[in-house]
Amino acid sequence: MRTFDLAPLYRSTVGFDRLFSMLDGFEATPGYPPYNIERTGENDYRISVAVAGFGENELSIEAKENTLTIKGEKQTKEEATGEVLYQGIAARAFERVFQLADYVQVKGAALENGLLHVDLVREIPEAKKPRVIPIGNGKTEAKAKVLDAKAA
Repeated sequence: MRTFDLAPLYRSTVGFDRLFSMLDGFEATPGYPPYNIERTGENDYRISVAVAGFGENELSIEAKENTLTIKGEKQTKEEATGEVLYQGIAARAFERVFQLADYVQVKGAALENGLLHVDLVREIPEAKKPRVIPIGNGKTEAKAKVLDAKAA
């Protein structure tokens, strides 16, 4: 694996601490549970996390600022029906953290067929959308018009 030294960038930039800490964290990203990130529309996204064996009461989703955290903690049950000879289905606790872009909000979540689907939408406020400023001749008052532009 190739590692990059970000120290020179720390010395010459201001205000990018969060970006650099995200880049540093990519090396230690765990592989459990597996997940997909899909774009379902122009401003709609879906994160699907494989949580086979977990029930709704064993999962929690928290959205705070620009971070989405999905946690799973398996509740232990005493099964008197027999002993487990091989356990291939992971039943360990996990915490998966996603960094969300500005103005991305959680729309909802659903658990179906062992997959936890978290739907996201990017809603840009009117004040942040691009506007066309007309050029007046000085005799009339010009008003700005909001563009219906695609947010990228």
